[in-house]
Amino acid sequence: MSHQGVSRSAPSGARGTARATTTEPQPKCGPSRRHQRSALAFLAAGALAVPLLAGCGSDDEGSKPLAAQDIAAVARASVAEGGTLRMAVDAVPETLNTFQADADAGTTRVAQAVLPSMFTTDAEGRPVRNPDYLESAKVIETEPRQVVLYKLNQQAVWSDGREIGAADFAAQWRALSGKDSAYWTARNAGYDRIAQIERGANDLEVRVTFDRPYADWQSLFSPLYPKDVMGTPDAFNDGARRKLTVTAGPFRVDRVDTAKKDVILTRNPRWWGRPAKLDEIDLHAVDRAKRAAALAAGTVDVADIDASEAERITIAGREKGTGLPLQGAGKTSAKKLRSWALTLGMDEEKLPDGPKKLRRSIAKWLEQQHELRDFDVRKSLEPAYTQLALNGSEGPLADERVRRAVARALDRQALARLVLTPLGLPAVPVGSHVALSGQAAYTDGSGAIGGLDTHEAQALLADAGWVAGGPVKAGGKAAGAEDEKKGDKGDKGVKGDKGEQGDESDGGHDGQYIVGEDDKGSNDKDTRDHQKDHAHGAPGAYAPKGTAAPRGAGAPAGPLAKDGKALSLRFVLPSGPGSETLQTVAGQISAMLDKVGIATEIHKVPDDSYFKDHIASGQYDLALYSWPSSAFPATDARPIYAKPVVAADGSLNVEQNYTRVGTDQVDQLFDQALGTLDEDEADGLLRKADSRIWASAGSLPLYQRPQIVGALKSLVNVGAFGFQTPVYQDMGFLKKGAKVSPSPSKG
Repeated sequence: MSHQGVSRSAPSGARGTARATTTEPQPKCGPSRRHQRSALAFLAAGALAVPLLAGCGSDDEGSKPLAAQDIAAVARASVAEGGTLRMAVDAVPETLNTFQADADAGTTRVAQAVLPSMFTTDAEGRPVRNPDYLESAKVIETEPRQVVLYKLNQQAVWSDGREIGAADFAAQWRALSGKDSAYWTARNAGYDRIAQIERGANDLEVRVTFDRPYADWQSLFSPLYPKDVMGTPDAFNDGARRKLTVTAGPFRVDRVDTAKKDVILTRNPRWWGRPAKLDEIDLHAVDRAKRAAALAAGTVDVADIDASEAERITIAGREKGTGLPLQGAGKTSAKKLRSWALTLGMDEEKLPDGPKKLRRSIAKWLEQQHELRDFDVRKSLEPAYTQLALNGSEGPLADERVRRAVARALDRQALARLVLTPLGLPAVPVGSHVALSGQAAYTDGSGAIGGLDTHEAQALLADAGWVAGGPVKAGGKAAGAEDEKKGDKGDKGVKGDKGEQGDESDGGHDGQYIVGEDDKGSNDKDTRDHQKDHAHGAPGAYAPKGTAAPRGAGAPAGPLAKDGKALSLRFVLPSGPGSETLQTVAGQISAMLDKVGIATEIHKVPDDSYFKDHIASGQYDLALYSWPSSAFPATDARPIYAKPVVAADGSLNVEQNYTRVGTDQVDQLFDQALGTLDEDEADGLLRKADSRIWASAGSLPLYQRPQIVGALKSLVNVGAFGFQTPVYQDMGFLKKGAKVSPSPSKG
């Protein structure tokens, strides 16, 4: 989600968004400013009784990304002419219109390659003018209203020969302004602030006048669709779902073949910029669990992969022998073959029974390993972060003290190490909800909640009335898992969620187990004693005055209880392939919470229902999912942390705030940041908003998501892009005799 085209509409982390990922689900939504912040979401009212806090980090914390991009970068002169690049995607896009709700990562890739973007994102996550389309763009008036003047590249034309101009800008504004409900748009952010669009001094100038100041004006018109797509509701809603007849990028859409699971992009003969090196890009849908096999078979040349597939490629690159030749192994026992297969790194769960089938499976695996020697692993950090979401709408987590206790019980540094250290990536916990390291608005604001401190966590729980070893009524249900008490009916008021609950909600959850129900002795050593090196923040920052920490160290003497109910939280996770990392992280979180007396019930649910039936509908206590970062946090982060409001029909409008925790102060700070044209002032307001979000403890950022890509060694200017928008015209294959400089991320 990183680059242009992805919106914060849905979380990431849940492999359910339109674009699920291997390790975390992502929420889903329509386009956001420049990309859609489409994440699947991977998402009570009242002001916090705490002072407004500023961020608690050094001024230079966000000076650079934690990891460099890794794309085998070379100059265009070293890229061969021609060829077809086969790139894996999760699915053939349901729509090619990024401003529709079912747009996904494939939609974004197509838009980046074939449509204009007035601004792209650089390696530091900042918006930069795209000279292929813009000679300049700047605010020329602020009083009485903000006016932006765009001066277009005089060579910029649509593929039908028509000049790109004010008519296209105006059509997109009208479609996305939110004033005409006939347009099925996913988001209207920014476009709803425009008062008028008109031609400037000539056909190459476009004047955009805003009725309210808009700091993130650079987010608009990226991508820009032709008036043919935006001009009427029918064209917008249906015309661009499976085809884009008129485009204006280095590539054009040749065809969408749903049977073969391909989207074919070919060179645009009317492209005026640096010509594309490749003849063709084939976006081919490949299941996440089959990416390594697809690379080995030559079905694709580059694919996002998970850690286990990355390890296969790494091993293949240095392997010189297999240890046991299959020839002459006809009498080898199944036990020995199985043991050998596990030594090779094969998946135990996928190994067949019987020596003949095992030999065939091993032979196929070894053949793939041989082919994988032609590939390498390119890795960086994705512009997205994984968070622990705490549903504050009801149950124990409706009490802010309990949410803060959860936060103080977590060792976020250990969780980051768990995921990132084995990949050789910087294991630094994410300290902001609105930006990532390398971006201007980034400052570590986690000091507003405090770091790991089990004593403080226990004190907060005690102050909230949760008593260690308290009486639990016979047959009474735990205090969490609200959906089970209500038959999993869900939050009826969530707008736009019309799906029915999944079958798993009737109590027949696969993989359900409870952490923390066994009584613990009070003589266990306190977590803080052996993890003190990882503690950070001000101890006791939010401990109630006069509340003493529980006597003794370690977990409480029995289950915490209140009003006859034990404290147990329902932890919902996706169960499909690629969810292993999330499940491992969840296990560690459960163990950390167990140390302060919070039990967790882990429920693994099908991927296709994870977000829709659980996260969006509020049927969870704890969940893991991800949000993409944005070059425009004032616009894209606001709906994720906005205070839920009751609509006219009585339903609860949560926007993308699936934790349902928000405050008036946070909303006001985002609104102020959106309304100032002073970038430094906007960044300061965003940092204050972030501190408030930390203090309310509805969302706890954990780590920046790893970005791991398997790529043919000869493929250049492709791989793990980090923040930067891919440059499709520079992608290609290395010329014979040319060399690639080592990537900074590989030392």
